[in-house]
Amino acid sequence: MIYYILALFVIALDQITKMLVVKNMEIGESINIIEDVFSITSHRNRGAAWGILEGQMWLFYLITIIVVGGIIYYLYKYAKGKPLLGISLAFMLGGAIGNFIDRLIRQEVVDFLYARIIDFPIFNIADASLTIGVILLLIQMLIEERKSKEKTYGKNGTHHS
Repeated sequence: MIYYILALFVIALDQITKMLVVKNMEIGESINIIEDVFSITSHRNRGAAWGILEGQMWLFYLITIIVVGGIIYYLYKYAKGKPLLGISLAFMLGGAIGNFIDRLIRQEVVDFLYARIIDFPIFNIADASLTIGVILLLIQMLIEERKSKEKTYGKNGTHHS
């Protein structure tokens, strides 16, 4: 249950920030937060990451429905007793649904976070949440792999029968 609350928080934060950008900024308008490092820049994306597959909304709908279904399944089936897994899946769920809402309502995704220092593509809270979720999932997988190896080979690397 706590993981769904985290996902709802991500969705709410994502949608509120996007609404503020849409209502208060023109597309292309930029507000420097840290000069030459970070800005809020109003941008729209009709594709996936970095604008790939622009205009393929049916594909995004289908993929998102499958991904959301898979995440909910994994939350239900595997997250019990594994808080890092649950948190990672909650971040991914919130991010996927946040951008899905944009695609359904606006037929485009509102992006506004711009890391100028590395000239990274403009992104949003949902994108950041998806990235955080994937990183946490990778950490969870590394932890599980290490535990599995310790179980098989022991902590000092020797095999136990």
